[in-house]
Amino acid sequence: MMNMGYKQRLAGEIERLCGTRILCVGDVMLDRYIYGDVERISPEAPIPVLKVRDERSMLGGAGNVVRNLSALGAEVSFVSVIGEDDAGAEIVELLGELGGTTACLVRDKGRRSTVKTRYVGMNQQMLRADLETDQVLNLACQDEVIKHIRSLLCNAQVLVLSDYGKGVLTPEVCRIAIEDARDLNIPVIVDPKGRNYYRYGGASVITPNRRELAEATGVVLDSDAAIVDSARGLMSQFNISSVLVTRSQHGMSVVDGDRAVTHLPAEAREVFDVSGAGDTVVSTLAAAMAAGFSLVDAAGLANIAAGLVVGKIGTAVVYRDELSAKLRDRVLSSLEGKVSVQHVAQDIVATWQHKGLRVGFTNGCFDLLHPGHVALLGQARALCDRLVVGLNSDASVSRLKGPTRPIQSDLARATVLASLADVDLVVMFEEDTPANLIEMLRPDVLIKGGDYSVETIVGADFVKSYGGSVAIIDLVPGFSTTQTVEKMNN
Repeated sequence: MMNMGYKQRLAGEIERLCGTRILCVGDVMLDRYIYGDVERISPEAPIPVLKVRDERSMLGGAGNVVRNLSALGAEVSFVSVIGEDDAGAEIVELLGELGGTTACLVRDKGRRSTVKTRYVGMNQQMLRADLETDQVLNLACQDEVIKHIRSLLCNAQVLVLSDYGKGVLTPEVCRIAIEDARDLNIPVIVDPKGRNYYRYGGASVITPNRRELAEATGVVLDSDAAIVDSARGLMSQFNISSVLVTRSQHGMSVVDGDRAVTHLPAEAREVFDVSGAGDTVVSTLAAAMAAGFSLVDAAGLANIAAGLVVGKIGTAVVYRDELSAKLRDRVLSSLEGKVSVQHVAQDIVATWQHKGLRVGFTNGCFDLLHPGHVALLGQARALCDRLVVGLNSDASVSRLKGPTRPIQSDLARATVLASLADVDLVVMFEEDTPANLIEMLRPDVLIKGGDYSVETIVGADFVKSYGGSVAIIDLVPGFSTTQTVEKMNN
């Protein structure tokens, strides 16, 4: 179990993850979420009717490993296979949006890109529909995958094989990738699939969960000793150096090559969704090992990251700054906890919405907070369960208000806003308008003061496009930051 000093030591080294070079090979897929409301039963069959109000897509499978690595600041090379279809084009687009990522995707005309569509109503997943091809690669595609691996491996510090059983990691692909990596002294981490681990022979670390380990060994894993013995059996049988077993609410067990065993208790305090947690473990482990962390330290870091990601909704990721804050065991004050960067705010808002909470959004410069601001925020909070305030950065305020503004720094303005009971989250943005932030957060209601009309509110059309609403609040007369500044200067 990690003590406070141990976590602080890792926290001091967390920035080493940034710039690590990882080659990831595996099955990419598209995770699609369709959200709606259920108000009646179909007259055609005894099934609920989902009235769709929103749809979101994100990278899944090995693509989620890449997302997590990008969030940690790693430089990622990614090799996978897609079909020549719309889903494949969307995968290409999503990968292109990730920073520090180079994707080498082999296109197979006879293959469907994997899409997992989840239908969510009443805050519960009602159905999952899979569209996929899970047959092994044809020889031409396999040769192209191997060619990409060999061209990219020499620049990698760690190789990750993310196997989702969709056919990309054939025995030949695995054999050549692992052998070439070993020749270059590059560690190989495998997230395995299925019961036959022969294809992973020679790997540095494999990361089965408890169920996968039981299936691979045919042993009932009803104790720590059984888990350790089964892991050692795999290591001996397949020449695997180490095994990291993820054990859900029981944490992790690390069986190292020197036969040392470390059990790490689970870090999660609240679990909303375990989907993608294994990808977070593999990516954090890979980035940490590439940064020079020992296996146990890397596993400890991955364990903490897993505890963070299961508290989020859907196929989520953990960001380096989140991990750093958690490692420092910083008990956030109410003010600190309310001020967030955009990518973390996106996860927070999604979690609120998954709980059925109505999320409102308003924005402004809030340079000198006055009673008019307080009244507006109070009225805005009455229209929702959680209120998010978008705050213009200092540079943004200067462009909008002139070189003498802002009076207070963005950090000071954020702190004052966060002190208000009616404000649940403050998120800063650099642009002149909050359009991009609104598109990222997708609030249920967009709220502005009465000096606007619906037609002039930035983001109004977008919010209404997915079933959200727009509200205009009457302003309290007689209060203006500009007028206050003029009085101060006279």
